[in-house]
Amino acid sequence: MGWDAQPLVEAADERPLIERRAVRRGDFFEMQARTVIERVPVGAGIAQRWGVSPYRGCVHACLGCGARAGHRRLGLDAGRDFDSRVVVRPNTVARLRAELARWGGEPLAVGVGGDPYQPAEETYRLMPGVVAALAEAGVPATVYTRSALVLRDAGVLAGSGVRVAVSIAFVDERIRRVVEPGAAGAQARLELVASLVEAGVDCRVLMGPVLPLLTDGSDQLEATVRRIARAGVREVEPVVLRLPAGTREWFGGWLEAAHPHLVGRYAELFGRDGLPSPAYEGRILGQIGELCRVFGLRCGPGEAVPRRPRFGQLSLV
Repeated sequence: MGWDAQPLVEAADERPLIERRAVRRGDFFEMQARTVIERVPVGAGIAQRWGVSPYRGCVHACLGCGARAGHRRLGLDAGRDFDSRVVVRPNTVARLRAELARWGGEPLAVGVGGDPYQPAEETYRLMPGVVAALAEAGVPATVYTRSALVLRDAGVLAGSGVRVAVSIAFVDERIRRVVEPGAAGAQARLELVASLVEAGVDCRVLMGPVLPLLTDGSDQLEATVRRIARAGVREVEPVVLRLPAGTREWFGGWLEAAHPHLVGRYAELFGRDGLPSPAYEGRILGQIGELCRVFGLRCGPGEAVPRRPRFGQLSLV
């Protein structure tokens, strides 16, 4: 099923922008990107300030995903639309190569707006080209994912200088089924980490988002760090839940229905900017840091190491 893209010609047309400007291919909406290197929202919790997102929206449907607000700019909602109406940017690789040619070398995050290895990638196969472009340009980059599909590109990633950060926030499967309903379980992701390490991919774990009063117990944190260490990875980057606009409403609605006794406490912990209180965040990061020390893991965002481009720049004379 499909239809041609249509221009914005009538103000009375109340369809969302995604349906007025995009071409639908099965379950996906294709939109040509004008630019693909975009600023990462302040307070996202990751080290990189710039990112690339081949896909917007994510069928993993994680309640605490901080990228939900992006769908509002397309006239869609930040809840179920984000979970089910995935926007594909099929010209990502071409645009990325053009933009990297004049990029200053700042580190990039891949997958800020949606998991770059979610099922849409099986159809569009954009990531091999993204990884190759980053490797050729020598730009430090980290791919953020929860999906085992990344193993398909292990040969491209190994030795590319592009890191993979697999998100494993907790290992309680009961909680995972509720707050990350479309994602693989923790054990599957731990096995994914082990496979990536064995394949020679520069891999680390993004331990986030830690959910206040739900997955932040001392025993829960210890169990998670211990199992991460056993997977063979050496670096952990912890991140506490963020609740920016869009995410706040969606997560808050679920919290009110499932755990109404926690609503008041969340109001105390999170500011109007959606960031957790510095005291709480500092305490949790400190606990995880100490656990990492005990289990022999490096804790923190890691250092981006610029590399020489694979291909030297041509002389103009």
